[in-house]
Amino acid sequence: MVVTATTTKGMYRLKVVFHEDYRKVYAADPAAAAGRLDGIVAALRDTFAFVTPRPASDEDLLLVHHPELVERVKRNTLLYKIAALAAGGAIEAAHLAARGEPAFALIRPPGHHAGPASCWGFCWFNNVAVAVEKLRQTGEIQKALIIDIDLHYGDGTAKIFAATPQVMYHHLGGTWELARVFANHADCDLVAVSAGFDAHVDDWGGMLTTQDYHTLGEKIGRFARNTCGGRVFAALEGGYNRDVLGKNVKAFLKGLDAELGS
Repeated sequence: MVVTATTTKGMYRLKVVFHEDYRKVYAADPAAAAGRLDGIVAALRDTFAFVTPRPASDEDLLLVHHPELVERVKRNTLLYKIAALAAGGAIEAAHLAARGEPAFALIRPPGHHAGPASCWGFCWFNNVAVAVEKLRQTGEIQKALIIDIDLHYGDGTAKIFAATPQVMYHHLGGTWELARVFANHADCDLVAVSAGFDAHVDDWGGMLTTQDYHTLGEKIGRFARNTCGGRVFAALEGGYNRDVLGKNVKAFLKGLDAELGS
């Protein structure tokens, strides 16, 4: 994909993949609510460089989804346009990560509830799954570890890779589980994060603090640097309280790229 830098500000090497069309209201659900991404963009602009993605192709989407699902989403032209662009954003972040540049796909719709033939929970195409499988099919990676920090279990991602031992999916019940996950998957070529922020104390889950998100990012980033050359990317999933969403995402990304920032 062609990538255009929209800013050169920032102390961190991590890139934020974003398109202005992600701001469009494409559905009547909390993930599509007007202004949901505004606070995140404002929080990240002065710290990280932004790059612009292209949409995923149908060929990309069909790497993990049945044709019937893709055709069903296509019936809503705007929805399909934004959902394909979201998958494209995740692909771009994954390509950056494969080159050793950490990246965050600031995208919507989210994706981890979208399975091979079904979708629900505000998700239409599984962005992270499409991106990981794209890298596998192009030979950029062989094995991937997907860590899901969203409040909800990514049933779609789990279904997509259930018969693919080269891709390991783990939904975290808490930060204490990371050590076990890392110990079991130290041979991965890339780490992908389904980055939901709805477990925050001021969001739906009421559990994690902003500092917890920084800690999660820091631990995942350190693991990626120590095991797979820093090949790590994350993609936005849940997170609905706009008053705290920006600072939580920023804390996580600063942790993820902690050794590169100052």
